[in-house]
Formats: sequence, structure tokens, C-alpha cells
Amino acid sequence: MIGTMKKIAVLGSGTVGEVLANGLLKYGYEVMRGTREVGKLAEWHAKAGSSASVGSFAEAAQFGDVVLLAVKGTVAEEVVAALGSSLDGKTVIDATNPIADAAPENGVLKFFTGPNDSLMERLQKAVPGAHFVKAFSCVGNPFMVNPDFAGQKPTMFICGNSSAAKQQVSTILHQFGWDIEDMGAATAARAIEPLCMLWCIPGMTRGSWTHAFKLLRK
Repeated sequence: MIGTMKKIAVLGSGTVGEVLANGLLKYGYEVMRGTREVGKLAEWHAKAGSSASVGSFAEAAQFGDVVLLAVKGTVAEEVVAALGSSLDGKTVIDATNPIADAAPENGVLKFFTGPNDSLMERLQKAVPGAHFVKAFSCVGNPFMVNPDFAGQKPTMFICGNSSAAKQQVSTILHQFGWDIEDMGAATAARAIEPLCMLWCIPGMTRGSWTHAFKLLRK
């Protein structure tokens, strides 16, 4: 059963986790950031205000009504598997991408998944009782919260097996200033995750990182 959404756990001590945690605090959520090394987040914690806290991955997962996964893709399966049943019944926002450690080729990132596979599907299989929703994976962190493109809202593509979980995530995305396109079940992550490759090519090849995707309709 998917319940309230007042407390949100943000797993990951990197820039994506920081940007999203700050955005959630801005819109009135209580946020606990989960990390393997609590000391890494001491400076952030000191500045983030009374609604912010820091703990281990396990402590944050227990705290959150909703969990946001913002760890490196190569460790995402390990982190999720370790949390196991503590994620059961919760919406888990999956902001990860399956980026391999190998160097890009002509500006194209390399993935450790194949065309008929996705990282989010692997995560969902690891914890079947959780409700994974792919989001925030197709844009750079400077534009994740309240992106400003001359008054036009860019499109965030989401997917997941639970309609209720996607509705929770959509609430946050609307607060963050996004148009939303629900692409269906978790298998659609096979199409959404590679948008990260496409988004990065202008940056990798021309140093241009100030863009986002927009789905247009007649």
C-alpha cells in the first residue's frame, strides 16, 4: 500500500543527490540523505536546515515514505539488494543510469546493460515489493529542479509498474516545474535510460550542456 509522502530519503552523496534533496527541502519535504560515509555530508547537513538529516542507507530507507535513488549506476543493484524488504510498499524514484566505467566513444557513453534490458528492471527484480519509477535520468543536474528554458517546460519521461507510485512522482515533478510523459511499465526504462546518452553527446563533443528534451504534439 502506497501511503503518505512527507518524508523522503535521498540515497547518494553526489551532486545529483544534493540537487534533488535541496529541491525537496525547498518544497517543504523532510529529507534524510543516505550515504556510506556520513561525514561526507556534514557540510551539506550544517547548511540544509532543520528539515534535513543524514544517515546510513538503511536509516534513510527506513525514514522515507518515498525513497529517491541517486547513487552511481554501477553500485545501484548492490545498494538496493542490501536494503531488500525495507523498500517493500514504497515508491522508489530511480534517478540512476547504467553508465559503464569504460570511456565514452565519440561522445557516446557506454552502458553495462543491453538493448533488451534496463537498470531499473534489474532493480525492480531485486526488490519486487518496491514500486520503482524512473525519473530524473534524462537531464543534467543543473536542470532537475525548476528548469528555465524561456518559459517552456521541458519533458520528463517516467515509467514504472505502479500507477499510484507514478502519481506520487508526478506530484514532485510538477512542483519542480516539469511536463510529464508516462511511458508505461518498467520495460520502458529500456528506452528512457539511453536518453542519457543522447543528452550527453552535445556536452561531450561541443561542451554544450544547457539543454533538455521536449515532446511536441500537434
